[in-house]
Amino acid sequence: MAAKRSALLFAATLVLSLTGQVAPAFELAFQVVSGQSGDEPGLQAASGLLAAQKARRTDATDLFADARAEYGRLLAVLYATGHYGPVIHVLIDGREAANIAALDAPATIGKIVVSVAPGPVFKFSQAEIAPLAWGTVLPTGFAPGQVAEAPVIRDAVQAGVDGWRGLGFAKAVVAGQALVADHAAAKLSAVVRLDAGPQLRFGPLTVTGATHMTVARVQQIAGLPEGARFDPAVEARVADRLRRSGVFASVALTEAAAVMAPDLLGIRADLVEALPHRYTFGAEIASYDGVLVSGTWLDRNLFGGGERLEISGQVSGIAAQTGGIDYNLGVTLDRPASPGPDTVLNLGATTTRVNDVDTTARVITISAGYTHYFSDTLSGQAALSLESTNGSDAAGQYTYRSLDLPLGLTWDRRDSKTDPTRLYYLNLAAKPFFGFGATDNGLRLALDARAYKALSADNKVVLAARLQGGAVLGAGLLATPREDLFYSGGGGTVRGQPYQSLGVTVDEGGTMVGIGGNRFVAGSLEARVRLTDKIGVVGFVDMGLVSAQGIGSGWQSGAGLGLRYATGIGPVRLDIAFPVHGTGHGGQLYVGLGQAF
Repeated sequence: MAAKRSALLFAATLVLSLTGQVAPAFELAFQVVSGQSGDEPGLQAASGLLAAQKARRTDATDLFADARAEYGRLLAVLYATGHYGPVIHVLIDGREAANIAALDAPATIGKIVVSVAPGPVFKFSQAEIAPLAWGTVLPTGFAPGQVAEAPVIRDAVQAGVDGWRGLGFAKAVVAGQALVADHAAAKLSAVVRLDAGPQLRFGPLTVTGATHMTVARVQQIAGLPEGARFDPAVEARVADRLRRSGVFASVALTEAAAVMAPDLLGIRADLVEALPHRYTFGAEIASYDGVLVSGTWLDRNLFGGGERLEISGQVSGIAAQTGGIDYNLGVTLDRPASPGPDTVLNLGATTTRVNDVDTTARVITISAGYTHYFSDTLSGQAALSLESTNGSDAAGQYTYRSLDLPLGLTWDRRDSKTDPTRLYYLNLAAKPFFGFGATDNGLRLALDARAYKALSADNKVVLAARLQGGAVLGAGLLATPREDLFYSGGGGTVRGQPYQSLGVTVDEGGTMVGIGGNRFVAGSLEARVRLTDKIGVVGFVDMGLVSAQGIGSGWQSGAGLGLRYATGIGPVRLDIAFPVHGTGHGGQLYVGLGQAF
């Protein structure tokens, strides 16, 4: 009989295990009493016990640990909102969790009651940090009569220390502090004393972890101005230069604990080199334009000096409804710190095969130039290039040869390159070209401006706008290299319209030929709405206009809806667009990685 009962008990336990019902979830009561109306949501968000209940955790050991940690979590929230006299109880089956010894932890837990009385909101009776460096600005909330929030105190202290460091006093520290709470009056006195220490200069840069580069080359890329007055902004820029080289997966700068005589502060760079090679592959699909596939092979440190060699290839127009397949193959070699730490030498060569409705051509470009980083958001480009085009259209063969001087300025303040939610991006390009033979001299101008505005603090609704424009000046339409002219239509300009479907038609020796225009403007508006952490929807409208001197303007527009799925490398994009005005017919589907702009 006992054996039968044991067998039944084992079977019941097995069934409960398989159905996930071995132990019921614990009961939790979370109460906020006598608090401000805005206290409860923040406390609930910080509660580890509420998170455990939501996750249906039942292990008594884990719950006991969560209960013991609950005091600190809730206290941090209350201090952050100016409550310095709270009363917090966490009762485990009627016993205060803080009074239960670790060795006396309960084997089972039935009910936990969390009771929080935030108490009054404290205000500053005194708010003082001294001495302050000239020009230091403290948070506006750090003043008598303001709510004494703990983060405000921390920010004020940090601002005081940073003020001295910005003037070269790298060892500025908090020398003393007096934080006194008057519970009867609900007042907090905060008095902090700083010690600026000596004004210092940059000492030598020592390097660890660079196994495939010489220390001298790392120092050249870093560009630490040894002997100059210490400046934390310069120190941050040194780290940015090392990261920007692409050679290192991790860069950490540490200031020396001791000062070298007479006033030098050494800096140590701890580096971890990235894998020497990287391979990438990408694809985009558009129902009318076909499939685009691309790939790159990268060597991060070709000759041991941070030289970055990249070979890239792209094939587009696969299974397109118009035109043929286009090919592009490019090679670039970039060398950082050439000649200065913020300047990169760029060498490149590309060959392109264009197979469009109106023309077929082969374009070869060889270039040499520089990219200079004025700051972490502003960069400029200048190069010298030779460009050769051999092609044919309905009127016959054509050839273009030119010496180009492409110039560019990029101002990128977006918070993300693949899924921006605020600020802006601006690219200005000017390319004087000097033609040979049938090619005229001229100037090509181009603009790409983008702006982003989040309508809520959680970035769930974002408005995005883009303006593109361009013009070719000084050169005749037929004497301008075809790749320097402008088209509209497709994923990069007007979705819902076929790729490069809008240009101009000219009389070329009695034959009407379609080519690009020498004036162009396009605009896009998007409303991006995030439904969950992973899924979002987008509504958009695009418009483009192309014209040429002496030829009437044409314009087109499209609109549609999109779906976004967030990944670690950017959102997967699925857009369906319909023509509003122009030559397009029916919906167009676009699939890619990252937002449209």
